[in-house]
Amino acid sequence: MQAKLQETQVGSAKVVSQADWLVARKQLLAKEKEFTRQRDALNAERRALPWRRVEKQYVFDGPSGKVTLAQLFNGRSQLFVKHFMMGPGQKQQCVGCSLEVDHLEGILDHLENHDVSYAAVARAPIDEIEAVRKRMDWHFPWVSSYNNDFNYDFNVSFKPEDMAAGAAVYNYRQGNPGMEDLSGDSIFYKDDSGHIFHTYSTFGRGGEEFLGIYRFFDLMPKGRDENGPHHSLADWARPHNMYGKGGMVEATGRYHSPGCACAVHK
Repeated sequence: MQAKLQETQVGSAKVVSQADWLVARKQLLAKEKEFTRQRDALNAERRALPWRRVEKQYVFDGPSGKVTLAQLFNGRSQLFVKHFMMGPGQKQQCVGCSLEVDHLEGILDHLENHDVSYAAVARAPIDEIEAVRKRMDWHFPWVSSYNNDFNYDFNVSFKPEDMAAGAAVYNYRQGNPGMEDLSGDSIFYKDDSGHIFHTYSTFGRGGEEFLGIYRFFDLMPKGRDENGPHHSLADWARPHNMYGKGGMVEATGRYHSPGCACAVHK
C-alpha cells in the first residue's frame, strides 16, 4: 500500500495531488499559449521594420585573405552577424559571446540550408581571432574588422574620445558604455542585384534570443540560478573547455584563466 504524501512544501514549492497539479498546469498552459501568440506578433513586427541600405564597402580580414561583406553571404540572401566582443590585444575571452557561438555547432548546417549564412565579426586582428577559434574548435566563419569601420558603424566598438565625451551609442542610447568593445547581433539581406540592407540589430539582453540554453534553465526548478556577484551568466558561464579548471569572470563578462597576472588581479 502506497504511503500517503506527507510533505506539502519543498522549499518554496507546494506539493499537491495529481488532480490539483493538473488544474494548475492547465491554467499556466493558457498563459503559455497567449505568450506564444504575442511572440509571433512581436517577431512579425521585427520583420516589418524598415530596412537601411548599406552603402559602405566593408572589407574584412579572413583566415585566407580579404573578404567583403557581400562575400560573407556565401551565395545566400540572408546573413546573421555575431558582433563578438574581442578587441585588439584582448587576452580574456567573453563568456557570453563564447556561449552564444557555441550554439552554432549543431544548427549551422540547418541555417545554411534555409538561406541563412552566419559569420562572427570582431575588431581584434585575424591572427588573434584564429588563435581563439582554433583553441575553442569553432568552425563557423569569423573575420576581423580591424582594418575597417564596421564595428564603429554598427555601434559595438567605441573610440576613447567618444566614450570620454559621453557621445558613444550602444543599445540605442548615448553615453559612456564603459568598454571599447561590446557584443550584439545584426541581420542583413542581399537582393538579386547585390544591394545589401541592414534589417535588424539587438544588443544587451536582446542577445538572449540566441542563447537556447536559457530555455532549458528557465524550466528547471532552480531556474537560471544566477545568484553570484554579477546576477548574470557571468556567475556560471565559462569557455566550454574551462569548466572545472578554476579561473574567474569579471563583471565585464571576460574570463580569466587560473594564474592570470593581468591588472584586474592586482
